[in-house]
Amino acid sequence: MSTIIKARDIITKFGTNIVHDGVNIDIKEGEVYGILGGSGSGKSTLMREMIMLQSFQGGDIEVMGKSIKNISYKDAIELKKNWAVLFQFGALYSSLNVIENVSQPLIEYTNLPKEVIEQIALSKLKMSGLKEEATYLFPSELSGGMKKRVALARALAMEPKIMFLDEPTSGLDPVSAENFDRLVRELASLLNLTIVMVTHDLHTIEHVLDRFCVIYEKKILFEGSLEEAKKFEHYALREFLKVGKN
Repeated sequence: MSTIIKARDIITKFGTNIVHDGVNIDIKEGEVYGILGGSGSGKSTLMREMIMLQSFQGGDIEVMGKSIKNISYKDAIELKKNWAVLFQFGALYSSLNVIENVSQPLIEYTNLPKEVIEQIALSKLKMSGLKEEATYLFPSELSGGMKKRVALARALAMEPKIMFLDEPTSGLDPVSAENFDRLVRELASLLNLTIVMVTHDLHTIEHVLDRFCVIYEKKILFEGSLEEAKKFEHYALREFLKVGKN
């Protein structure tokens, strides 16, 4: 598989506080990749840097072969069309109902007729496993799991090549979290998506991710599969994953 996102020697600072001190990762096309680490390790920060919501002070990130370090506004807009983001709490518009939320990217970025947009939105909602009777409900009328599915449908609306998920199962009960994990895995295979997710959920790590990195003490402690992680001799990684030598 070819590399679709490459981070090299990333340095991130907030004032005098150094969050990343030479971070290097490679994300392969078509894989489900996790960014792991303890609280405050800079997991979400690294993801925000990849999607150009936050700047970094050293190193470079390439997405789909294009450096984002000094990217022009025009090139950034074009590059962003290739990905979608599912934020931790869904970030749905409270004043819009479900189908209106999912339709929003299509209204904003395409000139498709209203009927076509509605059909696409309905198909993405079905793909995300949302029941038909929820189509015209408002976010305040949805459960946490339903909100995640609507946000996922909206993220799929523009048929992205890369999907970024920030703590996708956070706030869900164990059954809903497991169902959402299964859905993410199925969509990755069905749509040949590259999925990058920030997570600390052990079920997700075991059942969804192909590979992952672990940020520890401002650097990448480990990058690889769970099977490789189980053989990796480092107390912090074993403690984090709750795995030991077999």
